Amino acid sequence: MQKKILWGLVFIASLYSGVLLFMSTNQRNMQYAPGSKAIALENVAVPRAEIATISTGYLNVYGWYAPPLDGKPTILYFKGNEGSFSKEHAKFAEITNDGYGLLAFDYRGFPLSPGKINQDNILNDSLAAFDWLANKGSDIILYGRSLGTGPATYVASKRDAKALILETPFTSAADVAAERYPIFPVEKLFKDKYEVREWIKQVQEPVFVGHGTADKVIPVTHGERVFALAPNAKQLWIVENGTHGSLWDAGLWQQIQAFALNN
Repeated sequence: MQKKILWGLVFIASLYSGVLLFMSTNQRNMQYAPGSKAIALENVAVPRAEIATISTGYLNVYGWYAPPLDGKPTILYFKGNEGSFSKEHAKFAEITNDGYGLLAFDYRGFPLSPGKINQDNILNDSLAAFDWLANKGSDIILYGRSLGTGPATYVASKRDAKALILETPFTSAADVAAERYPIFPVEKLFKDKYEVREWIKQVQEPVFVGHGTADKVIPVTHGERVFALAPNAKQLWIVENGTHGSLWDAGLWQQIQAFALNN
């Protein structure tokens, strides 16, 4: 009986160690889903948009840029962890149809941009995108969604923008993973943590946070905690029964426009 118990414990320990090894070595494959296809700009209707070539100092990343009309600000959009930014072209059409400028781009390793995906590269690409856009002269609103709330917050902590918009933010990517896998030492294993809960403390721009109570990807408590940590927190917009992907259809863009006018 004792031998059976011992072998059972050895089996459990081996299984646990194997899962830890798998999580450690395959972490970025689990965290990012870049895909391989982008939608060509000529196949969509995004007013005034053209291809943007952004130098990161090492290589170029690529996106779409549309200048603003009537002195309106430009939205610098930071995408999530899946696919190309170009799949959100309907959202960008709405933004530019309302006269706002737009810069959206693929981080290194995503369909339109060559290179390797990791946190350092994504943050570097994001700063390069801000600096590229700043040379155009318009006010900049930083808008991050999901994973993109990490680089958006980081850029806000390093640069001066008109406002910071966070759609479904997390306190850190490691916190989300720890909640999903509480039996594993995620904090020690995680490489790309995106420490929003630390970066937000250095953000002086007015902050808008949008989240849904039915978000199963990043729980609404993350958005609430990020908002509470922001020195210049201005608006927390919680959508009852809102999911991770439903806020735009629930009126997020109208909320953002009103926020931009008042801040």
